[in-house]
Amino acid sequence: MIQTLEWTDSGVRFIDQTKLPTEETYVLCKTHEQVADVIRDMVVRGAPAIGVSAAMGIALGVKNSKASTVGELKAEFDQISELIGKTRPTAVNLFWAIARMREKFEALRVRPLPQIKQGLIEEAQRMHAEDIASNRAMGRYGATLMPASGGVLTHCNAGALATCGYGTALGVIRAAIEQGKKVHVYADETRPFLQGSRLTAWELMKDGIPTTVISDNMAGAMMRQGKIAAVVVGADRIAANGDVANKIGTYTVAVLAKEHGIPFYVAAPFSTIDLATADGGKIPIEQRNAKEVTHIAGKQMVPDGVQVENPAFDVTPAKYVTAIVTERGIARAPYEASLQKLAEEIAVGV
Repeated sequence: MIQTLEWTDSGVRFIDQTKLPTEETYVLCKTHEQVADVIRDMVVRGAPAIGVSAAMGIALGVKNSKASTVGELKAEFDQISELIGKTRPTAVNLFWAIARMREKFEALRVRPLPQIKQGLIEEAQRMHAEDIASNRAMGRYGATLMPASGGVLTHCNAGALATCGYGTALGVIRAAIEQGKKVHVYADETRPFLQGSRLTAWELMKDGIPTTVISDNMAGAMMRQGKIAAVVVGADRIAANGDVANKIGTYTVAVLAKEHGIPFYVAAPFSTIDLATADGGKIPIEQRNAKEVTHIAGKQMVPDGVQVENPAFDVTPAKYVTAIVTERGIARAPYEASLQKLAEEIAVGV
């Protein structure tokens, strides 16, 4: 399985996703500042992977701390968390991970400093293992929704590279194939950062899963020709009403799927569901550097001085979402009720 990120004695090691698919290289972060940089610069990306990366960055910062008292360590912990929390505003998993690490710190603060540090390292490692287990459970649920055969369209990369392993949307596809279904993946290239053509195609080809890359503006034509039987995507934040924030262009795909009578599924861990945000209009949308649009592989593609928009995400209204697949089960409309039910089950340990 692809090692997107891992804790090592020397630091946190990441596969450099900005170099794929032509170079398989790794980055070793020895400080929490370096972890913040790799999150911000999309060396690591994908909501679940961002969350675990944040936890490991905090653990690394605490490990490196020279604090001599719990109070000093807590002050450093808060500074580290603030820095990492400013890296990517849309993916709620980032803030979920910071909150979980803060809760762990509070539970450990009566212990000696070495035990606090070790406890936070173990919590980050636990989150890594939980993510992989969550993705596999999600895959088993989602596989039941996939067609016995036919094309499945995905947008952006919600695979092993977006998680700690196996994947969310691609985990559903992997599980379907493991169950014997004959699925052929159509991967939108996903402009402007090309996560579909660079990353999704790369990891599916490594697994021997039949894959065809299409440009984003081909999706409607593929649907009209009957080549797409289902759509499955990941998410960076899901509001309480089922509105879904995902990579820019997802909304377009969802509208096209609705027009063509094709089911549109979202696969995401429960940590991506933000019940404190009522609807998608309240989800902050990250604006990224214009150069991601104006340049491809370092080559300028537009005239000098032209205005550029580069929102990293859009919001798909819940009415276009056929079902939301989580590690706890499948939610369907009305999402206010079904997502709350999943939350209550988690709260009582069902």
